[in-house]
Amino acid sequence: MIPVLSILVLLLTLLTPAVAPAAEEVQPQMTLYKDPQCGCCEGHAYYLRQNGFDVNVIATDDLLRIKREHGVPEELAGCHTILVDGYVVEGHVSAQIIRRLLNERPPVKGISLPGMPTGSPGMLGDKTELFTIYTFGGYGGPKVYIIE
Repeated sequence: MIPVLSILVLLLTLLTPAVAPAAEEVQPQMTLYKDPQCGCCEGHAYYLRQNGFDVNVIATDDLLRIKREHGVPEELAGCHTILVDGYVVEGHVSAQIIRRLLNERPPVKGISLPGMPTGSPGMLGDKTELFTIYTFGGYGGPKVYIIE
């Protein structure tokens, strides 16, 4: 004879719905505009893909026009310009910071890591200093978003 406890465990097992594994968070598609001769931009796109982003790379000889159209201040210009989910991401910003931007959704046009800092995602070399990421297109001009 089967013990009552075994029957209850079997019934609970059969009646409990299976829990599906959590779906991997889907990242929005991004477009990365770059100079045709720039290899580090491809390195950043590769890094972003490795971190779950769907990146479409467009080489253009008119990158300055793209930056101007999307309100990137000249002093915050980076190596390339990314458009993602209503925001502009300028330069070699880390995937973690891009996710933070998309989750927090601050009232700005975008964020920037100006220039081409050594050791930033997609750039060669070791990181030797903290990176300052700025917001732009918000109230009062560019502001520090985060230092990483």
